[in-house]
Amino acid sequence: MAFGDKTVLNHVSTVFDRGKTNLVIGRSGSGKTVLLKSIVGLVQVTSGEIWYDGALFNKMDFAGQKEIRQQIGMIFQGSALFDSLNVEQNVMFPLEMFTHLSTNEKLERVNFCLRRVNLENVNHLTPAELSGGMKKRVAIARAIAMNPKYLLCDEPNSGLDPQTSIIIDNLIKEITEEYNITTIINTHDMNSVLEIGEKITFIYEGRIEWEGTKDDILHSQNQYVDNFVFASGMGKKIKNMM
Repeated sequence: MAFGDKTVLNHVSTVFDRGKTNLVIGRSGSGKTVLLKSIVGLVQVTSGEIWYDGALFNKMDFAGQKEIRQQIGMIFQGSALFDSLNVEQNVMFPLEMFTHLSTNEKLERVNFCLRRVNLENVNHLTPAELSGGMKKRVAIARAIAMNPKYLLCDEPNSGLDPQTSIIIDNLIKEITEEYNITTIINTHDMNSVLEIGEKITFIYEGRIEWEGTKDDILHSQNQYVDNFVFASGMGKKIKNMM
């Protein structure tokens, strides 16, 4: 994957596991966000293939890619709620765009998703009236409204305090397991790695430098991984776990 003369992703090859939280980690500028955008087709790869359960996504026409995208839920770094819409309308947005459900059916699905993220009686609040953690939960509710097979999360804990971050991590993990979703999470948060990292892919300068589990990462013996982990301020916690 290149932009002009600059190679951003170099021979990246991996498989993300269904029903598990697949974490992609690495320092800023390593290529994590470009990888996520490539997977969903927001940027076009210059070479290589992107497969969804046997379907070659990046060689499909617009109609074929649209069908795959309807199976993808996305949680953006800043939640990306529509300020002009209330909570109910935000969660209903993909249902309005991609389904022919009746108004009552859409409302029933919205309320189900809000209950699943532990939000009730907030339908008519605007994003401006929500805390950071509530915005993230609304974003998760919207992401699962279409009952997706794939869930892509770009820095879901960005801007949250540690306690709220744990709540969001656990919620994403619960939903992943409950609905057997293939979940991919871009993060630099080592707390997330150690709490919910079932499969971890470490990207360094556009290439996959290391892959393993949250247990493996404590004993990676990879200089780049160790530098990233201990530079994150997690050194003391990790030493206590070893």
